[in-house]
Amino acid sequence: MIHMDISVLEATWRRLDTIFAEFENIYVSFSGGKDSGLLLNLCLKYMAERGITKKLGVFHLDYEAQYTATTDYVDRVYRDLAERIEPYRCCVPFKVTTCTSMHQSYWRPWAEEDRALWVRPLPDSRWGAEHFDFFHPDMWDYEFQARFSLWYHARQPGGRTCCLVGIRAQESLNRWRTIVSDRNVNKYLGIPWTTRMGDDVYNAYPIYDWQTEDVWTANGRFGFDYNDLYNLMYHAGVPLGAMRVASPFLLAGQESLKLYRAIDPDVWGRLVSRVNGVNFASIYGGTKAMGWKNITKPAGFTWREYMDFLLSTLPEVTAASYRAKLATSIRFWRERGGVLSEEAVADLRSAGAEIDIGDESSYRTDKLPVRMEYIDEIDSDAFSLIPSYKRMCICILKNDHLCKGMGFSATKEEAARRQAAIEKYMAL
Repeated sequence: MIHMDISVLEATWRRLDTIFAEFENIYVSFSGGKDSGLLLNLCLKYMAERGITKKLGVFHLDYEAQYTATTDYVDRVYRDLAERIEPYRCCVPFKVTTCTSMHQSYWRPWAEEDRALWVRPLPDSRWGAEHFDFFHPDMWDYEFQARFSLWYHARQPGGRTCCLVGIRAQESLNRWRTIVSDRNVNKYLGIPWTTRMGDDVYNAYPIYDWQTEDVWTANGRFGFDYNDLYNLMYHAGVPLGAMRVASPFLLAGQESLKLYRAIDPDVWGRLVSRVNGVNFASIYGGTKAMGWKNITKPAGFTWREYMDFLLSTLPEVTAASYRAKLATSIRFWRERGGVLSEEAVADLRSAGAEIDIGDESSYRTDKLPVRMEYIDEIDSDAFSLIPSYKRMCICILKNDHLCKGMGFSATKEEAARRQAAIEKYMAL
């Protein structure tokens, strides 16, 4: 990371100088959260100061199930900025991952067959599935988002298109990788905070180096409007860095589901009916029942036996998905192996685990290359990295269908489908 002797605000103004000089068609991906809201406000301020009168596109995926304050904020943005923006509020029944249910791995916002269960009515001004010729029923939300940029580009009179995304590297390792990875060759003119999405279509991340405190400083300094939900969360005692505006059914949102009951009871009542398992996840999210490291198993069971029992209680399709991921992980650690710290290796040896330490690793790391069989459990600070049947039990109890807790992002089939979709869109 390169440190410069300028503020993050000045760095952002310079990035916007580049974006508005190099791209003819520009829109902001707006979630209703603090980061995308800040980015939208910064862009509009920049355009006003530079005398840029062309309307700015504002793209919003409306997930139907969300806090009332978020809906009010989105409504306010589209209403109050109507003369300055080009609105794209998308209410589309794409597939969205859910981790609140053992029976559902996804749900569909605005699905017509679930109209009686909708959390709220459709917005008056919206873009529906009928407006997008590329939409199909098996499309996931991330596929729709990637395809939208190409659809938007095709509707423009010409030139290059840039989607501005308000991600910050502080938020997660994956977001940091998006910016700094030297493997990302698909950048515009080699600019690290850009990513190619298709021919003449790029994403850009102008506020990637901002800290949470910077966001609120800018909102206060410039008097920017923002989602009132953050005020409610503050009064509810949520730490500044833990405030999130995201789908309530995602794995990361399980622990915050209970906030809906306190902050937005009317919406909470509808969420319980909308997706299976919501009430259970809100009660037990962040407890042993939802699979923290200190979860206990029934007496007389090994963790492997407990895993087999849990799998036997699931629908066959769901259980088969978990078994496939487990088989992949077992094969990986047995044949290729991973890397672990010296401390983790010492813990394994103390526990009597049979491990094979290699001479060198294909990974760029100082950690030791290790091949091993799955173990039942281990008491180690590296618990989340060591392959064990207890970790698999945690994934099952968390309804972590993708097994992110085991280091997975998707199955081969899921990854291939996603990659095929991306390649297809980039080739259009």
